[in-house]
Amino acid sequence: MFIKKIKEQFNKRIGIDLGTANTLVYERERGIVINEPSVIAINLRTEQILAVGQEAKMMLGKTPPYITVTKPLTNGIISDFEVTEKMIKYFINKISNGRFINPRPTVVIGVPLEITEVERKAVEDAVLGAGGRRAIIVEEPMAAAIGAKLPVEEAVASMIVDIGGGTTEIAVISLSGIVTSKSIKIAGDEFNKNIMQYAKERFNLLIGETHAEELKIKIGSAKELDESLECAIRGRDIMTGLPRENIISDNDVREAIQRSVWTILDNIKSVLEVTPPELIADIHERGIVLSGGGALLKGLDRAITQTTDIPVRIADDPLTCVVRGTAILIENNDLLANVALPSSLEK
Repeated sequence: MFIKKIKEQFNKRIGIDLGTANTLVYERERGIVINEPSVIAINLRTEQILAVGQEAKMMLGKTPPYITVTKPLTNGIISDFEVTEKMIKYFINKISNGRFINPRPTVVIGVPLEITEVERKAVEDAVLGAGGRRAIIVEEPMAAAIGAKLPVEEAVASMIVDIGGGTTEIAVISLSGIVTSKSIKIAGDEFNKNIMQYAKERFNLLIGETHAEELKIKIGSAKELDESLECAIRGRDIMTGLPRENIISDNDVREAIQRSVWTILDNIKSVLEVTPPELIADIHERGIVLSGGGALLKGLDRAITQTTDIPVRIADDPLTCVVRGTAILIENNDLLANVALPSSLEK
């Protein structure tokens, strides 16, 4: 028993969902140990990391010039390599803190669909540079489908729509492979930008991204609600430059994000249009599964059902589907071998 525990310590594996909005880390036997925003605050004078995750997110738009608060991932892709590496290293060190035996972990990490070889190499390099022994890359919709307990290994179609912060990934999966798919750069962050733009045009108010996100979560919807909702919107008046407050309704927010929602619906339809007939029959019977933070947008499941005439369900705990998928893959070497992307470092 003792020898087995020592072996497990040296064969350490962790799963990471490196998302545009949030980074989640799973460790064997401990579960999800980190669930933090993908934000890092750095002191430019000393190059010192001041805060990572929620603490750094609270600093957004509130820092002096010598402190930069950045999101190092854009649309699920590394836009700032050095900062991403520092962030991953911080999280790996955080879960290893205080351990007597602290081996370099093998990291199973989710990446967006349609990622280029250069972008894939950047992810692997960032993991290795952050102290990982090896990086195993898995496509996010596949990891999300596994985390949502869909039968990805069987000869039946599973359709998943993973709406994250930077990208919406739409995939039809069968026999451990993605048959048809689409990745679009419209997701939660785009909804926030839509709300910020609407506040500027409709109310002459400049609001921050954090406040826009709060409005989206509180009163945002894709379909008309049974009971109307209202919320205070606070920002800077464009005309006077002074603070001002208005009341915004769910109708306003729905109008703000309507075009982005329609784009997602159109892309779901276009994936269905190129899916083989046998698999379409399975999807019609089994339905579409929503995962990611965007799945929590009120009425989105009903909007997709109305557009496609296919039943839609939201996965259990949609925010953690990808990292729970990596957790299952950590324990299932055969499935991991089937779904992992080839390493760009072995060429």
